[in-house]
Amino acid sequence: MKTHKLLLTQFAVLTLGTTAYRLGSATQAPVQRSQPGTQPTYFVEHPENVQPGLALQTKFTTLTNPYEGDKQRIAEGAKLFIAYNCMDCHGADGAGAMGPSLQDGRWHFGGTAGEVFQSIYEGRPDGMPSWGGRIADDQIWRLVAYVRTLSNGHSVATENFTGKTIARSGH
Repeated sequence: MKTHKLLLTQFAVLTLGTTAYRLGSATQAPVQRSQPGTQPTYFVEHPENVQPGLALQTKFTTLTNPYEGDKQRIAEGAKLFIAYNCMDCHGADGAGAMGPSLQDGRWHFGGTAGEVFQSIYEGRPDGMPSWGGRIADDQIWRLVAYVRTLSNGHSVATENFTGKTIARSGH
């Protein structure tokens, strides 16, 4: 008798669930379709912002910094580096501390302007926070212009796998 009641209850739940699903899908508005590569019209687009995500990852490498080589914007980037406490992790003048050095010319996630922008914007595993949406894009570009100059003229020593210090130059 218990088995019969259990089966009857399960059948009733299944029937009610199926009916509710059919009613719900019949009353939903049709999904708007758009052309490939564009967003549906009911989303607000902000093309001035670079949106994070794996789908756009290859596009970052081709981005160019509007402030690359602009001495005034690089100087502003140096001030932002201090103002946003970047030096707490990357050290004074980007020499490295808890975060990696920005003076050695070795970039863990790529050193193009777009890749550095992506690192700041999206953050990176194990420590680098995501600053996109917290820092304006034009300020991130100033930071990118600044940090990419930190390796200029530095001869950085590094350790190899045996622990011996090896002088490296040209970075």
